[in-house]
Amino acid sequence: MKLFWPILKFFETDEVPANYKKSHRVALNILGGLFLFLACVSAIAAVVSGQLAALIPVVVFFCVGFVAVVVGVFGSKGAVSKIWGTKGSK
Repeated sequence: MKLFWPILKFFETDEVPANYKKSHRVALNILGGLFLFLACVSAIAAVVSGQLAALIPVVVFFCVGFVAVVVGVFGSKGAVSKIWGTKGSK
């Protein structure tokens, strides 16, 4: 958990999310998994093409997928709500 603190610190919030649903966390984990899969497919295409610039999508997709999975697995309800852009109760 402490290993991922630099990522979680950015998304954690003290606000209690008013409209948090468990499906938001599930969707975030699925989205993260899809981005990680896309990074793997892009890596294979980069190796086949032999071009160094083809690694840019690999890095971008991997970073997005990794952050989504970390927040989805280890983040609080507030962090999941913040990554989706939903507002907390006032």
